Amino acid sequence: MKKTTAALSLIASALASSVFAATPTIGSGGEGAVPTGVPALNHVFVIMMENHGAWQIFQNPNAPFINGMIRSSNVAANYFAVAHPSLTNYLELNGGSNFGIQSDNYPDWHNQNCTSNLQAVTTNTDNPASSVICPISGFGTDAATPAIDFTNETQGQPGTINIDGTKSIPASTTIVGKSIADQLVFAGLSYKSYQESLPITGANLVNYSDGLYTNTTDFTKIMPQLTPALSTSNIVALYAAKHNPFAYFQSTQEGFDSNNTLANSVSFEGSTGLWADLAAGTSPAYSFIAPNQCNDMHGRGNSTAFCNYDPSDNGTQAGLNPALIHAGDVKVEMIVNAIKASKQWTVGRNAIVLLWDENDYSLSPNTNQVLTLVETNYGSHGVVSSVYYNHFSLLKSIEAGFGLPCLNHACDSNVPVMSDLFN
Repeated sequence: MKKTTAALSLIASALASSVFAATPTIGSGGEGAVPTGVPALNHVFVIMMENHGAWQIFQNPNAPFINGMIRSSNVAANYFAVAHPSLTNYLELNGGSNFGIQSDNYPDWHNQNCTSNLQAVTTNTDNPASSVICPISGFGTDAATPAIDFTNETQGQPGTINIDGTKSIPASTTIVGKSIADQLVFAGLSYKSYQESLPITGANLVNYSDGLYTNTTDFTKIMPQLTPALSTSNIVALYAAKHNPFAYFQSTQEGFDSNNTLANSVSFEGSTGLWADLAAGTSPAYSFIAPNQCNDMHGRGNSTAFCNYDPSDNGTQAGLNPALIHAGDVKVEMIVNAIKASKQWTVGRNAIVLLWDENDYSLSPNTNQVLTLVETNYGSHGVVSSVYYNHFSLLKSIEAGFGLPCLNHACDSNVPVMSDLFN
């Protein structure tokens, strides 16, 4: 265990000079053996933040709580997001694959007649533009992840870096269209996707929302009619389906298992929301927690100045909106303190994971390295790991803690379990 001064020195060293592993190779796909290396866990709380590289958060004066966590918890100082954009990383963390999706497009809700990208061996992309996303299902081939993206998020040189700009992940032909949610309910365990600003009426058909109004709102029925006339285009998209990966799976959309339905996606508010569950000590085994887009450091262009996008995506702290960073830090503090105040935190083995989905899209040579912290109520603290990890490693580690088989690319032989951080 390393104390504060030594730990910060090692973090800086590891972030500045990453320890690279061999280029990933195709794994067995589907589901494999149950990983080992993590003790049996009772509860895992994953808090997903948005669009900032590790150096933009580390030692940022507008994120004092998070930097306090860096000093007190276990740090994955050589952790990389896989690709871009957001949804792709959310799927990879919770399903071990991009499932042929490299876009932030909305779900093609309840369409059981379309052919999933996985089965059709096609890729849904932001650029060139693709349509809505057929519900993920079946077996098939996912999309390769090149070391540098020249087509989707950027066009031509120098490109946006996936992972570290050196590693790439070939497509696997043996991908199964399921998520950790399917695995958990099959094993008799529970999960929830806590989505801030999701209406308390639920996630079904909701692509975006400000917590009350959604893409399904008929503003003509608000009487007397609003002047000037408002429409869904005026909604600040605080909740976004792209940050709720489970909504994209056919099994969840259709509720083939009564314990894995869209009812598992809830707001922070309400009688079944995050705050109520923590207060009552009724949180599920796996909690996936996504603050809204003003509180996850993503930002929105049609909200307030405090929520504005970062002025410059250049990979540095100088290009950031300081108010956006501070809002995210305050929200993380609220969530973490509420978790630790819950009676569930003191019973059994439990872990909080705080991470970012990807960097800020800044161009090469900035890598897709993100800050990832693991805080447990057991074992060592202050551990700083320089082992190469990515979103597949985190999925594999959570599966190990819950006794679940590895899923898709989490089964790849060179994807390590984060044993040093969870032990």
